[in-house]
Amino acid sequence: MGLNDLIENLRESYQIEKKLYDGYNVKRGLRNDDGSGVLVGLTKVGNVHGFIKDEHEIVPVPGKLMYRGIDVEDIVENLQSEDRLGFDETAFLLLFGKLPTNEELQEFNEWLDANRSLPDGFTENMILKSPSNDIMNKLARSILALYSYDKNPDDISIENVLKQSIELIARFPTLVAYGFQAKSHYYDDNSLYLHNPGKGLGTARCFLQMVRPDQKYTELEAKTLDICLILHAEHGGGNNSSFTIHVVTSSDTDSYSAVSAAIGSLKGPKHGGANSKVIAMMEDIKQNVKNWEDEKEVADYLVKILNKEAFDNTGLIYGVGHAVYTISDPRAIILKEYAEKLAKEKGKEKEFALYDIVERLAPVLFQEVKKSEKRVCINVDFYSGFVYSLMNLPPELYTPIFAMSRITGWCAHRIEELVSGGRIIRPAYKSVEPNKSYLPIDKR
Repeated sequence: MGLNDLIENLRESYQIEKKLYDGYNVKRGLRNDDGSGVLVGLTKVGNVHGFIKDEHEIVPVPGKLMYRGIDVEDIVENLQSEDRLGFDETAFLLLFGKLPTNEELQEFNEWLDANRSLPDGFTENMILKSPSNDIMNKLARSILALYSYDKNPDDISIENVLKQSIELIARFPTLVAYGFQAKSHYYDDNSLYLHNPGKGLGTARCFLQMVRPDQKYTELEAKTLDICLILHAEHGGGNNSSFTIHVVTSSDTDSYSAVSAAIGSLKGPKHGGANSKVIAMMEDIKQNVKNWEDEKEVADYLVKILNKEAFDNTGLIYGVGHAVYTISDPRAIILKEYAEKLAKEKGKEKEFALYDIVERLAPVLFQEVKKSEKRVCINVDFYSGFVYSLMNLPPELYTPIFAMSRITGWCAHRIEELVSGGRIIRPAYKSVEPNKSYLPIDKR
């Protein structure tokens, strides 16, 4: 048997029959049979609520997302009434467990401003000299490189990890913006624009100022991006990337290694890349549906998608369905409001109307075509990609923007694991490979 034969038989040597998982009661994907998550930890950082269990049955309820016990809808409503941006305040809330006073928020914003610039020589040596076509890849490498610029990188005292967390939250927008500019220049042959991060702007305005060649943006764009950052900042400890940072942190490794691992998780299309899939799907619908206002024509094409006869033939309507939310995703409800405002500002009302039609039809058609009683709703990814496209932000920035927001939740979960964890996370795997005798090489 040659090497090519070994490669062809490789899958067989790793294949495990599904009945073995069932026989040993293995919770694949850490999911219970009813679709709920296996309880593996406790957290005070965030809570995702989309159903209740009544006599062991899943009962759908309207979705709620809580940050440190505060409803994210209340956070957004109060920010809207006060007409101000609030992502940095949300970061404070997640890190410190309470809402800041005016004085505390001002001091926190000053800390962020003081740390937005990258270390001397970092941009040239770590970003421009080694650009990447994938900004998430560049972001992960940049985070690992920051280890070498930290005088005390392995100190996992809470005081030092908090310091590192504030530096990371401050620097993520700069790393993403500069990584994008390097990609745009070296891979897309565009002019190189490296703007210094502005002072007193807050995260959303600062990012738009750095990523735009002319540094210009509308106030609605800034408010909308700020809302996106708030809504993506945290989603409980069970999502893949936050669980990753709990697992890696439990080994007592450094902050840079833990955060880069979380970035690697978010980079996966099953986690952070879903909004790009929504954009691609909606473009496909726009090309194949002649009359976007004809609900029957839209419905017929969605049925084709569900039957694996259209788009990418997976049978999935992207942006529809969630592991926890059933009746509604509160993030999608909030974001839809801003998507409508931005669509009017940009003259894209017809596109927004098409999104609205798909939102209404997709859950019903899912149940009909799949012959399922499962309640599904649109999730935040359905509108987030549309919002970013309305701001003329390219798809390669969508997941990095997600990371730019979620670093706040990751840092909070890392600190929580260091304070309350105490044991390395080490679940069990059952070996199902039969025992064999060793054969001398001349008898194989």
